[in-house]
Amino acid sequence: MRAGAARLDITPEQDAALPMSGYAARTEGHQGIHDNLYMRAVVLNDGITQAALLSADLIDFSHAFYSKTSQRISQETGVPSENILIIATHTHAAPALGTYEAIATNARRAAYLKRIEDGMIELIRQAQGRIQPARIGCGSGRANVNVNRRALMADGSWWLGINPDGPSDKTLAVIKVETTAGEPIAILLNYGVHGTGMGKENYQISGDVPGAASRWVEQHFGDKVVVPWISGAGGDQCPIYDRVPSKFDGVMAVGRILGEEVVRVAERITMSPNAVIGAAQKVVSCPGRKLTSAPGIRKHHEFVDAEPVDIRLSLIRINDITLAGISGEVFTLVSQRVKRESPSRNTVVIAHCNGSSGYLPEDVAYGQLSYEVQVSRVKSGCGENAIVNGLLELIESTGKISAARQE
Repeated sequence: MRAGAARLDITPEQDAALPMSGYAARTEGHQGIHDNLYMRAVVLNDGITQAALLSADLIDFSHAFYSKTSQRISQETGVPSENILIIATHTHAAPALGTYEAIATNARRAAYLKRIEDGMIELIRQAQGRIQPARIGCGSGRANVNVNRRALMADGSWWLGINPDGPSDKTLAVIKVETTAGEPIAILLNYGVHGTGMGKENYQISGDVPGAASRWVEQHFGDKVVVPWISGAGGDQCPIYDRVPSKFDGVMAVGRILGEEVVRVAERITMSPNAVIGAAQKVVSCPGRKLTSAPGIRKHHEFVDAEPVDIRLSLIRINDITLAGISGEVFTLVSQRVKRESPSRNTVVIAHCNGSSGYLPEDVAYGQLSYEVQVSRVKSGCGENAIVNGLLELIESTGKISAARQE
């Protein structure tokens, strides 16, 4: 196997005043920079197949953005579009990319979007230019820094809060790529949590919890390693220090806890110099719906039918490591079911990957109409099985390819 990695600063200009993402109540543009935003990329090549993974400190990417940009990356770098994972860290302290239609009316937003698109091409090329013989391995640890955020209110309704008894996966997955001499090239970090350490009152640019964790590990290795955050199933998870107005102490603490566990796990991973890479994608569609009123804390809500919702499922398999991407904010139990039913020994579920389909709850979650379930565009009874069965089909198909090549 050969691999290369690169990092690119995508922090907006101090005075650009770009609209921020994640909280509808914020009406003004950003008003300062707390910490820089980055895109990070890893390119893998087994001699026959090339794959690329790119993570960005942004809240999400639309289906339209993914479709346009993945095709452009493929054309300009030679990486097949179905072998590309574009992942958002889901920080709520970054500029809102929005839709192409909305951006077209704002010159500053349009310029920033172009910078992101062009930067992705540049970043993949940089990673390709640094490609060298490498080894890869996967391990896992635990970090108790997330908690279920679907909480029961006093009137019997469900809303955003802290629910320590709700489903919560503390697993931290780590994928390490290093030179044949043992020098780290990239360390990929997967954990399920929202990037909401800062609340809606914050107007400073920040990578939030994902950015803090990646930076801590990179600094630990003297900035000689690239550490992409590949988002886990955080649709129903918040950090233990959540939405703390104007204080970054909680964000930095959670980032350090995660970072220290990443380093501990990485030191113990068994590495392999051989790799067979397989990749596949498919789009599943579910009946759509929409809320007839604004979301809120109440017991009863009405929905009407809406356009079907496409969910893109993406898979990159390297030996017994399976990166399973889902284009939305997937809930914990869906992710755990994928990992439980997967025949691949190391299955890593990645949310906010290759598009945005909104919140993707498990079927039973629809009986508790929390904020996430209220605004989910997917009707109950479809999303969970469509995601799990679709990914299992992709895992099986790439597994057959890998087995044939190994023979």
